[in-house]
Amino acid sequence: MPKTILIADDEEMIRGLVAATLANEGRYRLLQAKNGGQALEIARQEKPELVLLDVKMPVMDGFEVCSHLKADPQTREIRIYILSALTQESDREKGLAVGADGYFTKPFSPLALLEKVTEILGV
Repeated sequence: MPKTILIADDEEMIRGLVAATLANEGRYRLLQAKNGGQALEIARQEKPELVLLDVKMPVMDGFEVCSHLKADPQTREIRIYILSALTQESDREKGLAVGADGYFTKPFSPLALLEKVTEILGV
């Protein structure tokens, strides 16, 4: 059974790149959200195994989405990796402080992302 991954990013090009990187594997069911509100709603409904979450998004930023998901007993076990162009150590620390399981910076290597997702989900 494929693992479900939610890709949340307001940039269609980034969502497309991440989806193309992971879709070729056939091991993942991919969902997409174009803003933080949509990401929160989809994550609560679908309960994916992994959320790849941008920080700077409309409606609600990724830090807020992460905080809400980790505070909710129904979604706190979802693994969340921030995928952001924010590269400062303080950004990384904030992401981990709100409950993110890891932080991946843009620009990213599709191969490195695929390896990380495989490692996280064990498939």
